[in-house]
Amino acid sequence: MSDTDRFLREQERLTKRIEQVLQRFLPPEEGIADTMPSEEDIRMPLIVAEAMNYSLMSGGKRIRPLFMQLSFDLFGGRNEEMLQPFLAAIEMIHTYSLIHDDLPAMDNDTMRRGKKTCHVVYGEAFAILAGDGLLNRAYETALLASEACHDPNDFVRLVLALRVLSTKAGIRGMVGGQALDVASEGKLIADREETLYFIQENKTAALFEASLMCGAILAGAGVEAVDMMERIGSRIGRAFQIRDDILDVTGEGKTLGKTPGKDAREQKLTHVSVYGMARAREDLLRLTEESIADLSAVGAREDDLIVHLTRQLAERMN
Repeated sequence: MSDTDRFLREQERLTKRIEQVLQRFLPPEEGIADTMPSEEDIRMPLIVAEAMNYSLMSGGKRIRPLFMQLSFDLFGGRNEEMLQPFLAAIEMIHTYSLIHDDLPAMDNDTMRRGKKTCHVVYGEAFAILAGDGLLNRAYETALLASEACHDPNDFVRLVLALRVLSTKAGIRGMVGGQALDVASEGKLIADREETLYFIQENKTAALFEASLMCGAILAGAGVEAVDMMERIGSRIGRAFQIRDDILDVTGEGKTLGKTPGKDAREQKLTHVSVYGMARAREDLLRLTEESIADLSAVGAREDDLIVHLTRQLAERMN
């Protein structure tokens, strides 16, 4: 078996496990209204839960939970029951961000992962609520890791991981980056390079950082190792966004699973628009190789899946 085949099989195996974890934490599509003890509970269908599950389970490569799992494994993590709620939580946060990003007020996209976007299927109101629901569900789910805590150190790791997850998803992370991305559309930006870096680092890289850091924290890694995983996540995430910028110019809708050419039409600040295609390809390669060098410094081997996945993302076609 070739290395490529081995990596593919291992990635498929882990992705299948992550899908099973997500299934375990899906919100029920029938809601229960808590009533007084003497009254019968009222059960109603929840369209918002159906919309949440539609978006969460509509495919995707599950890259962020994959990196979290691989970081956990890299540092010798053992408590899988503590990790699994965080695997689901990071994917819920990522999916909520996609639902809101696709809304008419944001990117106004009708396709995501080759399927109709949430607001096209369920309407804008339910898409907004589905995103809100997934964000809140992510923290409900992550807190379930407390049931797998066996000693005080586990609880410390839980709190630290929750702090990283919530910060990287918030205004000092993904939301802050998305906000500046929207604010800079169609505008003449004086400090284009600094603005672009801020957008890349926060809108995209923050969740990669969260994935790698939470995996390391939950495995019991030390402070220096967690800091290194944040640095690696930054480089992988920025490379991921650069590849997205390139594919928006060179990709085809059928392959991408979403509408290409939107960045130029909406005058977005991208690596290609700021530096040109040649520089974008150079920076993509540089960030990828720097990420792999840093992974090696924390103990990853050349034939580890986490190294292969890092390279794979730089070459992906969707």
